[in-house]
Amino acid sequence: MPTNSGNDRCTPDPGWAEDDNAARFLEFQKTEKNASPLTLRNYAAALGEYAAWRAEGFENWREETGDDFRNYLHTLMKRGLKRTTIRLRFAALRSFYRYLVLRRGLEKSPVAEVRMPKLERSLPVVLSVKQMEELLDAPLKEDVSAKGPPWLKFRDAAILELFYSSGLRISELLGLDVRDVDFVDEVVRVEGKGRKHRIVPVGGAAMRAIQRYRQEAVVTNGPLFRSVRGTRITQQAVDLMLRKYLKLSGVPFAASPHKLRHSFATHMLDAGADLRSVQELLGHASLSTTQIYTHVTKERLKTAYDDAHPRA
Repeated sequence: MPTNSGNDRCTPDPGWAEDDNAARFLEFQKTEKNASPLTLRNYAAALGEYAAWRAEGFENWREETGDDFRNYLHTLMKRGLKRTTIRLRFAALRSFYRYLVLRRGLEKSPVAEVRMPKLERSLPVVLSVKQMEELLDAPLKEDVSAKGPPWLKFRDAAILELFYSSGLRISELLGLDVRDVDFVDEVVRVEGKGRKHRIVPVGGAAMRAIQRYRQEAVVTNGPLFRSVRGTRITQQAVDLMLRKYLKLSGVPFAASPHKLRHSFATHMLDAGADLRSVQELLGHASLSTTQIYTHVTKERLKTAYDDAHPRA
């Protein structure tokens, strides 16, 4: 496989390029596109790897066909490369052939005919019910320190309870005002993506936590969750707060507010909630977005089966 030494070298090894198209392409990327040295190395490596795969069969970049690149794709898939890696290699090849069409008179790109494999959709990381309970208990177990007012831990408890109770996005929770919480019907009115409004149920534990926080902090109107200065709490503050309580609760991995949302959805489905209801609670425009949580639930069921069944 060809290598480049130094940041300024961007000319491919002539051993795998019978014409100067690759060299001109890399020079074009360097001088006209102001590509970084890393990008140039990646482009050169992608071109070199393809030509090395073609070996004796490689004659000229212009003579390559869609079938050649489909066979190359098949080879990379059989090698077990990650789809992200494969797509990056083909992105470089696509850029190269786009250059040949626009600047070097090639009629059409053979790579454009090749359909890329879809990216693997990684399953969301979720906390277990036990881990979630330990996290929710953490704020009220902490001693009141001189670093903040006594009501601070009640605010933190209310934020965590509401996250888990309703699966809100961080932006939705931060945007809540006191008037958005309906203690009679036990719901909150939130503004989601695209300025769409929806009503979301809130569990009793979260409602009680919000009431306690409001009483302790004397919050009667305006922003619901506030900083010690009285302003609306920021996402950075929530991230820091969550990090602190994750450490105190002993959860063995980092978890963002969005992972609490994942945990809410997964636990709802585990308990028998239907997919359409969870979609509405989360404010997803498409059911396909919500379906990722069914895969999480299936994987958890498989793991439980494998662990418990004597003949699994």
